[in-house]
Amino acid sequence: MKKLIILGSTGSIGTQVLDIIRANPDKYEVVALAAGKNADLLQKQAREFKVKAVALFDENTASDLKICLADTNIKVLSGSDGVCELTSFDCDIVLNAIVGIAGLRPTLAAIDAGHTIALANKETLVTGGEIVNRKLKDKGVTLLPVDSEHSAIFQSLQGAPAGSLKKILLTASGGPFFGKTRKELQNVTVKEALAHPNWSMGAKITIDSASLMNKGLEVIEAVHLFGVPASQIEVLVHRQSILHSAVELSDGAVIAQLGTPDMKLPIQYALTYPERDMCFESLDLFKVGALTFERPDYETFRLLPLCIEAINRGGLYPTAINGANEESVKLFLEGRIKFLQIAELNEKAMNMCENKKDFTVDDIFAADKAARQIVREAV
Repeated sequence: MKKLIILGSTGSIGTQVLDIIRANPDKYEVVALAAGKNADLLQKQAREFKVKAVALFDENTASDLKICLADTNIKVLSGSDGVCELTSFDCDIVLNAIVGIAGLRPTLAAIDAGHTIALANKETLVTGGEIVNRKLKDKGVTLLPVDSEHSAIFQSLQGAPAGSLKKILLTASGGPFFGKTRKELQNVTVKEALAHPNWSMGAKITIDSASLMNKGLEVIEAVHLFGVPASQIEVLVHRQSILHSAVELSDGAVIAQLGTPDMKLPIQYALTYPERDMCFESLDLFKVGALTFERPDYETFRLLPLCIEAINRGGLYPTAINGANEESVKLFLEGRIKFLQIAELNEKAMNMCENKKDFTVDDIFAADKAARQIVREAV
């Protein structure tokens, strides 16, 4: 049985991981779980899977959870330090599905502990990719991507000779506002932005999909995962969300991974790699019919080119635009800013970033804090 630690167990990815484990009770043991502040669901999960420990980022909520679990032997940890401590428990894989930059330190802690990482937290690589890659190499630790697009790229590269990758073809659904003009997006509502046509995801990532910020972050993530510059990554709008991404090799061959728009496949592949396991839903290409591909609208959806600019600049610029985005999406969800202001605020914060080419984890969090402050003060 593989021993798992799941960070972000109460979110969209985390709950789907647990669904897979429920379907394979003889193959996995859940050692520990961590979440942000959903103590009620975390308690239920902890009892169901009989874990050894849990952690909550929210320290006040963790105090209540400790009381609720007093009748068990489950250890309750709290805060970022507690979540990092959780990764030191004996396991085979740490699956990190924490939302946002909060996932960076736990990833680094899990690498220090020598555990294989299944990464669904793109901000880990967006903000700390250089540091993470150095530590992975130093510790000899494997990192497996869980995002559907990066999993597709990873799968498509299996068996490809070293040095044969010519181009990454990164697909995007286009979100709920595909084909809209800036004028049409001026007064869109939160409800409209959350109405993704293909995927069921958490609120933050769904808004990022609507603005194409998510695709911009994925470009940055792909740079660090696959060791190519942004100029070798081409974004294609693929409305059907069937071809999850592809690679073009040096001889012109294009290798792609196709499947239904269901996160269970990439999650399971990361857990079972290099083996393949049960099939949740087969893809019927007759039902799918045509697959279409279009160029993204960089003028209307400015966050995608801004993210590409950030990774081309390097240093702390990706951290700044990511931090600004986390803050501005929060403000949009609260109804305090309009949809198009997300891009405006993110660009402002990125351009005001005090950059460093050589930076530490503390520098990353300082840049993140500064970017968030710029956004708040501008509203």
